[in-house]
Amino acid sequence: MKLQDDNIDLKSDEMILNMGPQHPSTHGVLRLILRTDGEVVNDVRPVIGYLHRCMEKHCENVTYITAVPYVDRLDYIAGMNNELGYALTVEKLAGIEVPERVQYIRVIMAELNRIASHLIAIGTYALDLGAVTLFLYTMRDRERIIDLFEEVAGGRLLFNYIRVGGLAHDLTPGWVDKANDFLEYFPPKITEYNDLFTYQKIFIERAANVGVLHPDVAVSYGVTGPNLRGSGVAWDIRKDEPYSGYEKFDFEVPIGRGEMGTVGDCWDRYYVRLRELEESVKILRQAIDQLPREGDVQSAMPTKTLKPPKGDIYYRVENPRGDLGFYIVSDGTPKPYRLKVRSPCFTAVSAIREMAVGWMIADLVAILGSLDIVLGEVDR
Repeated sequence: MKLQDDNIDLKSDEMILNMGPQHPSTHGVLRLILRTDGEVVNDVRPVIGYLHRCMEKHCENVTYITAVPYVDRLDYIAGMNNELGYALTVEKLAGIEVPERVQYIRVIMAELNRIASHLIAIGTYALDLGAVTLFLYTMRDRERIIDLFEEVAGGRLLFNYIRVGGLAHDLTPGWVDKANDFLEYFPPKITEYNDLFTYQKIFIERAANVGVLHPDVAVSYGVTGPNLRGSGVAWDIRKDEPYSGYEKFDFEVPIGRGEMGTVGDCWDRYYVRLRELEESVKILRQAIDQLPREGDVQSAMPTKTLKPPKGDIYYRVENPRGDLGFYIVSDGTPKPYRLKVRSPCFTAVSAIREMAVGWMIADLVAILGSLDIVLGEVDR
């Protein structure tokens, strides 16, 4: 039998199963067309576009400065990181140098958002596999970070805080003390996550040796971030192409080592994110200790309409989900002539088939959850 619409050769003992787009385990409006033999996945094809909001085209019709709220909505779990990448790209294009205090505050916000993002990643991953308690614990701890963001930016999900040339506001009085309180509170919670879930027998059996993404395959698909590092490749833009002062901080790049199974399996991808929580705490402690006490966070912000010189630029940062890049073409007007986004979640989605064929449908849920995708960034 041949399905004309999808051009799929279907054997008599196979069936086509649509997983999504409205499905709790697809982490957004993603459709997976599965060719199955019973419970075994013989083929999988991701279909995207159900959340497309034309973010790139919107940004080409507003000014460089007013595009920030659109950027927030890419990876809506990591708004601070998105804003940082966009602001740095425009600043490089326009030749803007920001004060040192701005650099440090940006790093502090980005690393706090990395922790908050990874907490959602590991908590919802546990939920995908049927474990509820870890999700409740991670949401409890994420709330403390969101409270810090709300105090300084006014928002709990979308922030519009990191602006081209500076920040919307300086830190509020007492904010640093509250951030330090969180850094004292949080590390023991990571131990709690390990005791509760990481080394739990059922989780290891569900994730170890499942959905292996080999290093060469990951690189060929352009997979980045924890998904690439989970495959044993030590690539982190904060280390390899430092930005915003990351070269001043001492931290490690966790990679998958196959401790519970095979390098690059679902367990490794989970564990890399867990270890990155510890590294972000290290960076935050150093950044807060070194934070310059003086400095106007708005001194380098354009006071008039920003018109970068004609030309183009590509710049990238290490988001919680990987290599987020912005390509901007300037024609000398206040609006970008072209703006394109390089999405780490898009490349992760493209590699699903390499990990999923031959596994069962329940394993596909574990594989997809281990990639930690956000469809707002896939569709843009």
